[in-house]
Amino acid sequence: MRFIIIDGLDGAGKDTHANLIRNRYLNKGDKVILRSHPEDDNNFGIKAKSSLLGKGKLNYIKASIYYAFDVIRSVRKYYGKGDDTLIVVRYLMGVAYLPLPLAKLLYKFFATILPTSNYMFFLDVEPQESLKRLAKRNEKEMFENLDDLVKVREKALKLASNWNIINTCYSIEEVQKQIEVILDTLDNGKDKSNFLDTSKQMQN
Repeated sequence: MRFIIIDGLDGAGKDTHANLIRNRYLNKGDKVILRSHPEDDNNFGIKAKSSLLGKGKLNYIKASIYYAFDVIRSVRKYYGKGDDTLIVVRYLMGVAYLPLPLAKLLYKFFATILPTSNYMFFLDVEPQESLKRLAKRNEKEMFENLDDLVKVREKALKLASNWNIINTCYSIEEVQKQIEVILDTLDNGKDKSNFLDTSKQMQN
């Protein structure tokens, strides 16, 4: 099974690019499952979403716990079940919303008990740009403010040091082109080091 993880800041384009990746493999004739957390087909996902729309420390904790259970449920239900490609949106980086020492500890724990792969993409976006994109949404979640986005981005980039980091401040087409190059390389079983320099140049 090809296991693709799409994670990143709010407003980075995770669902947009996950759907484009889904279409890529469907057009190749693959069977594809796409899970974008929090999902609304189970109580964990529904409660996680409800908590994210709330306020206060209690909702902060509840959102993290329910989100983690929602992710674990998806992995247990769909990972390794015979489909060609499983795409998971919002996976390990949920821990970046916690204080850094705890975030590092939980990231290490979840990265040990949950499957990972070379197909792990962290979609990065400047916090100011993130806010502009989020302003177009009808619902506002508790972490969608400049201070939290700056802090979360800093922690997430530290945790995602060995991921494929993609700067999404470019157009959807340009960003998807970067992702496609990496997917082509990985699908062909090649060493991804040959595109890392190009990717970094585009991020700067």
